[in-house]
Amino acid sequence: MRRRGRSVAEDQDGVVVYWRPMCPYCMKLRLRLRFTRLRYTKVNIWRDPEAAAFVRSVADGNETVPTVTVAGRAMVNPSKKQLMEAVATHAPHLLSKTG
Repeated sequence: MRRRGRSVAEDQDGVVVYWRPMCPYCMKLRLRLRFTRLRYTKVNIWRDPEAAAFVRSVADGNETVPTVTVAGRAMVNPSKKQLMEAVATHAPHLLSKTG
């Protein structure tokens, strides 16, 4: 998904999960995030060459997924805990006030 006029790699306010089909690590993280109220943008790197290039740029030239950005800060293959800690630190406005 791409926000109009803006690359998701440049999303400085939110969370972007870069993934690819059949990736077990991506499926695991996305399933775990389903039980949170965190809103995020999903980007399939197989359908978005710019996103794939971004992932390579932060993953030592590899297309390692899931790669996640939190307020523009990249994390390669983070756990749910690491991701939520990054959100709490760098984008607390994204966390639900009720839970």
